[in-house]
Amino acid sequence: MPLLDDHDVALVRADNPGPFTLSGTNTWVVGRDPCWVVDPGPALDEHLAAIESEVTARGGAAGIVLTHDHVDHADAAPALAERLGVRVAATRAARAVRIADGDEVGPFRVVATPGHAPDHVALVAGRVCFTGDAILGEGSVFIAPDPGALSGYLAALERLQGMDLAALCPGHGPVVEDPRAKIGQYLEHRRDRERRVIAALDAGRRTVDELLDEVWDDAPAVLRPAAAVTLAAHLDKLEEEGRLPEGVERPKWPW
Repeated sequence: MPLLDDHDVALVRADNPGPFTLSGTNTWVVGRDPCWVVDPGPALDEHLAAIESEVTARGGAAGIVLTHDHVDHADAAPALAERLGVRVAATRAARAVRIADGDEVGPFRVVATPGHAPDHVALVAGRVCFTGDAILGEGSVFIAPDPGALSGYLAALERLQGMDLAALCPGHGPVVEDPRAKIGQYLEHRRDRERRVIAALDAGRRTVDELLDEVWDDAPAVLRPAAAVTLAAHLDKLEEEGRLPEGVERPKWPW
């Protein structure tokens, strides 16, 4: 299993590849005697067995912690908790020990990173940040419409950029070894999308399809629904700031 030797972190990747999960969901096993499990992933028997094997090799588990409760990250949590005899820490998952921004759980400091999901957090242990779906190893993430979602996401990225981080362990994709550069790319990407949305609105584009065709022209067809989700978040932000023109069609949410 891939291992971040300097930080005593192991990766157990689930066999659930796809357009949104990339090569699969990353489950991280952190520390030892005892260790912690970050994002158990989907409830696949082979994946659960692989996590349990890694945990056993590390002297057992102290707990499980979730970055958010999307099924590809959290579905296996109840079964794994039962197998390991531990509890789950999360912001809102059922039957979990509740955590919030600024809390400490095991070796982690909890950092709120709303945007992809309202309940999303990153988990910082030493100089390693477990980013869930706030930052991926490759590509970008969709932002779910929610009051203040996009502005909150940008603020969270800036907060992470100000930390002295050595590596990002994302929910999907490879480890990021230059956190400041990656976070800078994410900030610029999202600000560029906003500039393009505003330019399209200034040019008279008003329908969802017109805005997607012009602003998300690089999105493959399979990701167009995710682009529409993020468009909704951008329009919400402009409305919150009093910059949204009249007559703009809004994407329907949820799908």
